[in-house]
Amino acid sequence: MAGLLLRGARLPDGQSANLAIRGGRIDAIGAELSAATDAETIDARGCLVLPGLVDGHAHLDKTLWGTPWHPHQAGPTLRERIDHERRVLSALALSPATQSARLVRHMVARGTTHVRTHVDVGPQVGLDHLHGVQRMRDAHRDWIDVQIVAFPQSGVMIQPDVLDLLDQAVLDGAEAIGGIDPIGIDGNLHGQLDAIFAIAMRRGCAIDIHLHDRGEAGALTIEKIAERTAVLGLRGRVSISHAFCLGMLEPARLEQMIALLLEHDIAIMSHAPAGGIPFPPLRLLAERGVRLFTGSDGVRDTWSPLNSGDMLERAFLLAYCSGWRRDAEIELALRMATHGGAQVMGLRDYGVAVGSVADLLLVPAETAAEAVAAHPLPRLVLKRGRIVAREGRSLLPPLH
Repeated sequence: MAGLLLRGARLPDGQSANLAIRGGRIDAIGAELSAATDAETIDARGCLVLPGLVDGHAHLDKTLWGTPWHPHQAGPTLRERIDHERRVLSALALSPATQSARLVRHMVARGTTHVRTHVDVGPQVGLDHLHGVQRMRDAHRDWIDVQIVAFPQSGVMIQPDVLDLLDQAVLDGAEAIGGIDPIGIDGNLHGQLDAIFAIAMRRGCAIDIHLHDRGEAGALTIEKIAERTAVLGLRGRVSISHAFCLGMLEPARLEQMIALLLEHDIAIMSHAPAGGIPFPPLRLLAERGVRLFTGSDGVRDTWSPLNSGDMLERAFLLAYCSGWRRDAEIELALRMATHGGAQVMGLRDYGVAVGSVADLLLVPAETAAEAVAAHPLPRLVLKRGRIVAREGRSLLPPLH
């Protein structure tokens, strides 16, 4: 692999330097570096260099990206949205492999180098979505890293054969197993959690549970997730996505939840939902040391036409919806879209440092806070030292 020299880039700490990249990694950082004879030189003056963006929570298999505009028609409740999604996807008969490829290419163009995607598994779709996304992942592994969570969107205990399908999904290559609202969807808190944790223990995979249940139902679920995490020795291997309940608890009850999250190293994903939906107090959680990450959630799907798949924009929305204005607060939103997701995905050698994998994003900005606030479109994206996108467009070969 030919070398690359980024000349005059601004580092995350504000210093300007040259970055020498060789063999897919950052080989050296310094003001006096010169290009090797076989290295391409890029003038990066005026650009901030960031680690590649990490979308820690997506639903690649169900996007409508690249298809004709689909007006939003789903009902207001979670169950109505799930049922509506099933009807629409069944009628459209879209290919999960094709749809996920369309969206991934857009994500690459915006600077995402890693994505964790929740892929539907259930009696309606079997393992078709999983295998479709896996085919896409294999075809795109030079441009983006994809981690798959086997996700029981329609429920676990109330649907036939779901547990067998989830178990097989992990055997077939899913890196994590998901769950969804053990109380609100299944009406069986202990049954769902016992079954999900049993598969994780048997197969050695991570856990990432969707938790939309609000108030005390959500808090009780977090307590029971923490209990099982402790008993089964899964500290640091469990994530809870959404956790709306954390945004609506009384202070004393919230402190109990924070203590559990810290004791058992359970990570929280929030994408700062719109429409007055409560979400966790992210600055408080970060100050206490809770691991936080973020993601696009569904991008232009039957749940909402608005999410864009741009993780710099997502960081902006996190800051905006949280009422953050100070640089340190805005930088927290960016950390959730970079290092936070990288931790959850178990990435090694991630970041902007000598020896790190050269998964990088260059944007015209002076600081990380400005990069989030402006989320400018001119971007140069590197995957393992190879340029994969310029000016908001991916350089991937055409999708057939």
